Amino acid sequence: MSYFHYQSKKIYYKEIGSGKPLVMLHGDTASSRMFELLLPLYQENFRVILMDFLGNGQSDRVECFPENLWTIQADQVLALVEHLNLKKVNLLGTSGGAWVAVNTALKRPDLVEHVIADSFDGRTLHDGFAENLRKEREHAKQDHGARQFYEWCQGEDWEKVVDLNTQALITCAVNKTPLFCKPLESLDTPILFMGSLEDDMCRQDMLEEYKEMDRLVGNGKIYMFETGGHPAVLSNAESAARVITDFLNGQSLN
Repeated sequence: MSYFHYQSKKIYYKEIGSGKPLVMLHGDTASSRMFELLLPLYQENFRVILMDFLGNGQSDRVECFPENLWTIQADQVLALVEHLNLKKVNLLGTSGGAWVAVNTALKRPDLVEHVIADSFDGRTLHDGFAENLRKEREHAKQDHGARQFYEWCQGEDWEKVVDLNTQALITCAVNKTPLFCKPLESLDTPILFMGSLEDDMCRQDMLEEYKEMDRLVGNGKIYMFETGGHPAVLSNAESAARVITDFLNGQSLN
């Protein structure tokens, strides 16, 4: 297993495949394991790089997550890019990882070639986010399938990881903490906003929000799947891989 040191802690990462670097960024309460089943769809065309954010997966644990979690995690992505001495990377972030991907590009546009932001709420957390999240997480902790997913991603201490993440995101929502570290209008990096119209874990007006963000950024595209759950990169795995590969290679999205 590979690790690099970040602020006196160890962050886990994994590399597989060859080609343009593609860093995959997991969502909240998940880890890089969520991408393992997707690797055959990408590793022949890309140098896929997975990482576990601090406090998740095989990385060192933290006492708490900050309310500006997705901005802080962007610093961890940049530390990995510098550790690997990469000049340019492509970022695929899903759910919470989508905010991380955008923030990484806002912080260091010189290091990021493309961003895929999959299945996220965009500029703000939807109305009722905090209460909905609290109920969803409590329900998930009692659901056998969800518990298995959490433990698969996090290990035996999964419940503490989930609770710490829930607390941070609720605080973020209540305090209306900015989700982006800089104005979205300043993003010049080519970005693909991707999602599913059937995703019931994101805001109901996801497509409209994507269109608003697309009007703000300098170089954006939108791709929405008619069917599929959360996140689209998993529920539409093969189709999403084709769309992402075409986007990263500068081809039109069909």
